[in-house]
Amino acid sequence: MNKYFLVSIIIAIAISAFVIGQNVGMSMASPSNAISSTIQWPNIHQNVATDFNPQIKSPEIKDGSFISPFAVVIGDCYIGKMVFMAPTAVCRADEGTPIHISDYSNIQEGVVLHALETTLDGNNMDGRRFSQDGDRLLANDSRFDQGYAVFIGSSVSLAHDSMVHGPAWIGNNTFIGMKSLVFNAKVGNNVAIGVFSLVTNGVVIPDNKFVPPGSQILTQAEADALPSRIGSGAYENINKGVLHVNKDLADAYNSNDLGKIKYYREALMEEEGMAATQPMP
Repeated sequence: MNKYFLVSIIIAIAISAFVIGQNVGMSMASPSNAISSTIQWPNIHQNVATDFNPQIKSPEIKDGSFISPFAVVIGDCYIGKMVFMAPTAVCRADEGTPIHISDYSNIQEGVVLHALETTLDGNNMDGRRFSQDGDRLLANDSRFDQGYAVFIGSSVSLAHDSMVHGPAWIGNNTFIGMKSLVFNAKVGNNVAIGVFSLVTNGVVIPDNKFVPPGSQILTQAEADALPSRIGSGAYENINKGVLHVNKDLADAYNSNDLGKIKYYREALMEEEGMAATQPMP
């Protein structure tokens, strides 16, 4: 049986049991006490405080994006507008932070976004963050505190079971194929990465390149020698179709009952945040 199907069943049972218990408790509470904590939505919540990441932050999700109830978003994750995040996808910003997903991107089933720690004993770590423009930042760079452990540009497709592990930077309109891994690397704009590929060792994939399926790009010489995406056959325009499909999915899921759950959840979380700022009676 497919492992993701089993995971989905387990998560569904856990969420159902939790929500039933919460509903019973809330029905007995007064309105002022009926505000749920973020644990009400166990798939979207703040990180825990640790010695390497003492700041506790909650995810920020912009309007029009759809996060499946079976996807997981933790900590300092920013998700832009019209992002589609499929079941079993994970954005986990509880170690290296922050993680940024720009507008109109899609994060498909089984995708993992995570990063190595960005500070050690309170000190910034060289090369563990990128600027928004894709510069790898040294610890003493004045831009480090505004940098990103993982940056995903706009209109990016992360296909099934791919992983982007920070420090990493992905440019706009780039496609990362199924089962591919980008770790400790920068991938430019308008790039297509074929299935089962590995990009790592601090390499920079230039704009408009094609990484053939099964490639291992471990040196800058290998990255510079890659062919153009133009003329690459099936991969030349693959991202255009994938973006169209996932934008429609975000729209459609937001308009059905799952979308209603999403907006109910967001309303409760916003109400909870407002309540937390009020003085105790």
